[in-house]
Amino acid sequence: MAANSAPRPPRLSPIRLSNLNENDDSFFGPGDTYDGQRFERTAFDGADLTSTDFLECQLEAPTFNDTQLRGTRFRDTVLADSFAPVFKASRTSWREVEITTPRWGSAELYDSTWQSVRIDGGKLDFLNLRSSKITDVQISDCIIGELDLGGAKITRLALRNCRIGTLDIQQATLADVDLRSTDFRTLNGVGSLAGAVIDDYQLGLLAPIIAAHLGITVA
Repeated sequence: MAANSAPRPPRLSPIRLSNLNENDDSFFGPGDTYDGQRFERTAFDGADLTSTDFLECQLEAPTFNDTQLRGTRFRDTVLADSFAPVFKASRTSWREVEITTPRWGSAELYDSTWQSVRIDGGKLDFLNLRSSKITDVQISDCIIGELDLGGAKITRLALRNCRIGTLDIQQATLADVDLRSTDFRTLNGVGSLAGAVIDDYQLGLLAPIIAAHLGITVA
């Protein structure tokens, strides 16, 4: 990427849902499919949603206490004001999804696939996307204690106005990753920064880390 070129932004389209059916179920099992449904303040607590499909759904203020979401697929779906002390969602698939103001403690999303996803607002203590495939994703105005992107393959990711404690990109592959306007205190994996765009202020903060990585002594 040329020094003065801007990264290509994520390709995102608004999600428009209509004629949704209210879902009042109290039992949820693995492998079910929910299509065109609205869940309002649904407690998925303790449910096994392994390999479940949510297609063109709206989930308003759901809770996921001790919920198993491994392999669950979300398509053309809005997830708003969700709460989970531990979000057990490894190997999930997210395509055309909007996530607003999530409150997740430890989000176990490793080995997952993300395509055309927005995360707006919220607070995440630990977001584990290790070894995931991430394409066209934007995370805005979010507080993240630790964001683990180690080993991930990432294309067109924008972090906008986020506050991140530790950003880990060790062995990640980056293309058009926009880190400008985001504040992070610690960066692990400076050797994997190729393909990212940072601003002058971030460069100043990273200078000691880059010098140490290259074996440069500043005297």
